[in-house]
Amino acid sequence: MSELSLLSFSDTTRGELGMPPGIRFAKRSLDMDLLPVPHVTHPGMLIAIGGAEDKTRERVILRYFLEASGGPDANVVVLATASEVPETGERYADLFLSLHAENVEVLKIETRQDALEAREEAHDLLEYATGLFITGGSQLKLSSALGGTEIAAAIRRRHAAGMVVAGTSAGAGLLSEHMIAMGDSGSTPRRRLVHLAQGLGLAPDLIIDQHFRRRDRLGRLLTALSYNPTPLGVGIDEDTAAIITGGSELSVLGAGAVMVVDAAALRYTDSHNVHRGQPIAMLGLKLDFLTTGCRYDLKNRVGIVPPPMVHLDPIDRRAPERPPVLTELQPAAVAEDGGE
Repeated sequence: MSELSLLSFSDTTRGELGMPPGIRFAKRSLDMDLLPVPHVTHPGMLIAIGGAEDKTRERVILRYFLEASGGPDANVVVLATASEVPETGERYADLFLSLHAENVEVLKIETRQDALEAREEAHDLLEYATGLFITGGSQLKLSSALGGTEIAAAIRRRHAAGMVVAGTSAGAGLLSEHMIAMGDSGSTPRRRLVHLAQGLGLAPDLIIDQHFRRRDRLGRLLTALSYNPTPLGVGIDEDTAAIITGGSELSVLGAGAVMVVDAAALRYTDSHNVHRGQPIAMLGLKLDFLTTGCRYDLKNRVGIVPPPMVHLDPIDRRAPERPPVLTELQPAAVAEDGGE
């Protein structure tokens, strides 16, 4: 049997043992009777992060996720399946504990066999989690390991019951129903520029792409929409988050921008008629570029003008009612931030 690791890191436990925050402690089980059972009847917030989020300075996006998950009472589960770096999950655990999360668990599922053989304690972690954070790496590794498993079903069920779900890089792509599994860079849509696979479906009406501007991914998002114009295309820059509340509104937080592509009124495309690698014609697209403070009505497919505000330097942008900025020693940065 492949190893399924359940690692728990608690500030309280460390204090009892006289261990400084920099020393890692792992335990194999958690007394679930001590945790309150969450009772929420609406879907939880979705936070799709474009990758390369700030992990060493003010960490605004990660603080926002933690605050949305319950602040000092947050019970966070980190899922690091996408990563090829074994320490990724534990590094995020340290990071969230440094931001004063109540409890952080690492559900380290390396393979599909791990997901299929996940024991009761793995499902208990999700049952009592107030927030799930899915790391970067390879979204195809994620989908091939989790697709059709009880773990994936538990994530969907818990999100529907109110658990906050955040994904960075590959983890952001997995939130889509039609997930971009892999593709090439370039600003022009071309035949077979992108390959799709089924994602978790937590954002069923969106196709999410990450590292958007840095890796020049407009072309592959447009190509995906040329195959089926129904979903909204959402391209997220690095160190930027698209925050979806109630399934009906998207807001932006971070240093970059989010591009929303609406192809519902597409009048013409020849994607079915061109050869591999040839450019695709697309007439009738609507594009919106959103920065911090902007919102987008997902139901009516229209951008919402932000209220007047004092201009902020792009590197110092903040969302309204953001979590407070604290000062403490910074943990080591998480190295990997892949994403196909």
